[in-house]
Amino acid sequence: MKLELKTENENYPKFLPKFLGIVFILAIIIILCDISLKLKIISKHYEISTKCRLLAVRKSTINFKTLSKLSNLKSKQRILEFCRENVK
Repeated sequence: MKLELKTENENYPKFLPKFLGIVFILAIIIILCDISLKLKIISKHYEISTKCRLLAVRKSTINFKTLSKLSNLKSKQRILEFCRENVK
């Protein structure tokens, strides 16, 4: 009579690559999210800078409205002061 026992040693080598793959994919997703957030901040600063330069040349209400939305400033005087410091 022959007795065979199955061991669970075969499951561990299959589990490790799957686990490392999931960790790698999560790390890539986190890195890409971080990059996208930083690009959003950079583009907002660039847009504010561009609108302030445009406001220095031409003081139109559209430029004031756009800068008001971007910088959360309501009065024209504060927007002008903000732009003077930003353009420097």
